[in-house]
Amino acid sequence: MIPVKILAVKYLPGATEALCAALGAPQGYPSLGLLTTDCDDATYIALDEATKTADVQVCYSRSFYAGAANASTPYAGEVLGILAARTPGDLRSGMEAVLSALSHIGFTETKSVPWLAHTVSRCGSFLAREAGVPEGAALAYLIAPPLESMYAMDAALKAADVKLCKLYTPPSETNFGGGLLTGTQSACNAACAAFAQAVAEVAERPK
Repeated sequence: MIPVKILAVKYLPGATEALCAALGAPQGYPSLGLLTTDCDDATYIALDEATKTADVQVCYSRSFYAGAANASTPYAGEVLGILAARTPGDLRSGMEAVLSALSHIGFTETKSVPWLAHTVSRCGSFLAREAGVPEGAALAYLIAPPLESMYAMDAALKAADVKLCKLYTPPSETNFGGGLLTGTQSACNAACAAFAQAVAEVAERPK
């Protein structure tokens, strides 16, 4: 696994009402936690984990263009995620859940081709909203470079009884592609395995 680098973490325990509203924080959630890392997709999965652990909401999450290798400043990285909470204590708990999750979520490399195939056994409010599924549904979170992602997505959909919830057509902001699938946890596991195998096939034999 390629480790995720945490670049910056800052807290605003009592952010201004105007800023909270502009960022999409729910009313009554004035505490904000800001995070940048060098891996957007792992961070999105970790942010979702926080919503299952503490009374927090993901109010803002955006990937940056061209990826972490082309970041414009030392602490920008590849993504900015912002949690909103009712209290500073809830915010700290949520951010600790994010940081903990990032210690064991990341991309894998096959022949210099990075890919992510991760089963979210029970999604929280953030990924549920992103995928258009009920909270608690299982998701297969699948990401790879442009050609590999579309080739492997077909394999994942054929491998198990899963439904395509969202397709990230390449190029994304970071020049990758992929998507979110839902089904039973075992079906999502099978889809992830098929996706990984198909990416490896392209990496081993691109032509």
